[in-house]
Amino acid sequence: MDASRPAGSALDLAVPVRREESGTGTGDGNAARVRPRAHAQVRGLDGLRGLAALYVVLFHCWLYTFPGYPHSSAPPWLGGLMFGRLAVVFFLVLSGFSLAISPARHGWRTAGVREFLRRRAWRILPPYWAALAVSLLVSWFVVPASHFGPPTGATVVVYGLVAQDMVTAPTPNGAFWSIGVEAELYLLFPLLLLVRRRWGAAVLAASVTLPVVVVGLTAAGANPVEGDNWLAPHLAPVFAAGVAGAGIVTASDRVRRLPWGWFAVLAALPVLALGAVRGSAWTVNHYFWIDLAIAPAMTMLLAAVATGRPAVLVRLLTARPVHGLGGFSYSLYLIHLPIVLAVIRRVAPHFVAPGLPTFWFTLAVGLPVSVVSAWLFSKLFEIPFKRNRSWKSLLAARSGA
Repeated sequence: MDASRPAGSALDLAVPVRREESGTGTGDGNAARVRPRAHAQVRGLDGLRGLAALYVVLFHCWLYTFPGYPHSSAPPWLGGLMFGRLAVVFFLVLSGFSLAISPARHGWRTAGVREFLRRRAWRILPPYWAALAVSLLVSWFVVPASHFGPPTGATVVVYGLVAQDMVTAPTPNGAFWSIGVEAELYLLFPLLLLVRRRWGAAVLAASVTLPVVVVGLTAAGANPVEGDNWLAPHLAPVFAAGVAGAGIVTASDRVRRLPWGWFAVLAALPVLALGAVRGSAWTVNHYFWIDLAIAPAMTMLLAAVATGRPAVLVRLLTARPVHGLGGFSYSLYLIHLPIVLAVIRRVAPHFVAPGLPTFWFTLAVGLPVSVVSAWLFSKLFEIPFKRNRSWKSLLAARSGA
């Protein structure tokens, strides 16, 4: 379930932004002129990505240690680790937010659809393809992947084309489903900007969300059954919520001073309370609605961080370890699962008993190995493509190294 340079992956780096002379980015038609803040930066987005990616790793450590999901055999006090899906939803909200920051500063326009897609492909595909190769090798020779048995030739084609949200094939890496979803949402992004530019944030949110709600309400039992693909239409509203929220970077000072952090808490509390009362199995089986319900709270959290509040949270997110983790969070998301599975299913049985001992062993071994491996992986397959925007630039940088 990540960025300028180019802007916007769910797992990309934070986006430098400059406050404009004036702004109406959150729908305030009477927004006052605001003082320009040269080179003001949206601080904290890296840290959010890093923490969300780390949570996904912990989720998979929990998920594959204790069988029976969502009726997990894990101790109840570990129940907070079961919501990996919501971490991916947060990545999608953050992706829309990050992608839209630069357009928000320029009248909700981009440099062009073709250039936008080229930059997205350049930024996302090289590390993804490298992680796909690693995942295939691990699935074939070390430990099977998490779904549908061993990878096949269809796996190579479907996942190589990033078509896994549209075509079912044995997966080499259970975390890759969200990459297919995000690739489809990139195609939707220019249209979302057009709607935002012409009709505003409210129309943008309604035009994307209402059709999804209608589908949900007309489904059998008013809760659509979700498979392993065709999730992009359902998750488009959470991505659009992030796009709409990016208007905060050009909003008036009056709008920016609103207590967005408290708004986020108030918006999240009913969803969290419902999940706590109904239980984990009900929550997992109703993710269709939970995803939509939690997206406004996630968007408000991003607005709070973008406006520098609460200060203690921003300080945490910009601390060197958290900020640094965010710098290679995309790589961590891509390659952690094969490592976690290998530790749980191939290494741990030789040293510890199943259950809680295996979980602690996986945290002690699999988690640091995943983080260090992701950092090294990013040095080879992610950061060079982040710093250089063309093959010419990349080859020049390598030859000069």
